Amino acid sequence: MDRREYLKTLTAGTLGAGLLFQCQPEKKDTNVTSGTPNELSYDRTPEELKRDSELIAGRFFNDHEMKTIATLADIIIPADEKSGSATDAGVPDFINFIVLDMPHYQTPIRGGIRWLDLQCMRRFNADFVSCTHEQQIEMVDEIAWPEKARPEMQQGVAFFNIMRDLTACGFFSSQMGIEDIGYMGNRPNQWDGVPQDVLDQYGLSHDPRLLDLYVKYDT
Repeated sequence: MDRREYLKTLTAGTLGAGLLFQCQPEKKDTNVTSGTPNELSYDRTPEELKRDSELIAGRFFNDHEMKTIATLADIIIPADEKSGSATDAGVPDFINFIVLDMPHYQTPIRGGIRWLDLQCMRRFNADFVSCTHEQQIEMVDEIAWPEKARPEMQQGVAFFNIMRDLTACGFFSSQMGIEDIGYMGNRPNQWDGVPQDVLDQYGLSHDPRLLDLYVKYDT
């Protein structure tokens, strides 16, 4: 199973579902307004719309940090023949939004980027984004597998775990990620009654009069 398929399975399962709920601001049920001038596409109260707009317009990370986040995100979910990469899906902006909405992520991610740069400077005499792709993968392999990581890499492991979770959350909750999963949502369907083999199993049959009355399709 490749990296994308693993993350897709994770996100589609119970852990992934929990992560999606964790990453989304709480939704209230009263005074709901749909739509907003900055094209937010989900329902929010006026207060929530105002706050979300401020978060979207805000910036926590500097340019170097955003480049590092983008590079890591594309290593975690690269483009393939089916869809684009994490950055194509807007994951770096999503992570910036999340750290503004959930400040407890700010220090671990900013500190993790500095730790990553320091490790790369010691090993390759360059910060992470300035390393070659092969060097970046070599560094990531040191922290992407918690069971195999050396003790001195544990800070990097914790940082990469956060980045992997947020990248998967951002990608698979985007339009691109939803299409990548193949999620169709609730769609109208045609119902012809209980399947005949099930009726036969229980010795039952449909009432033709009720079928004519209730099972109708627009043509």
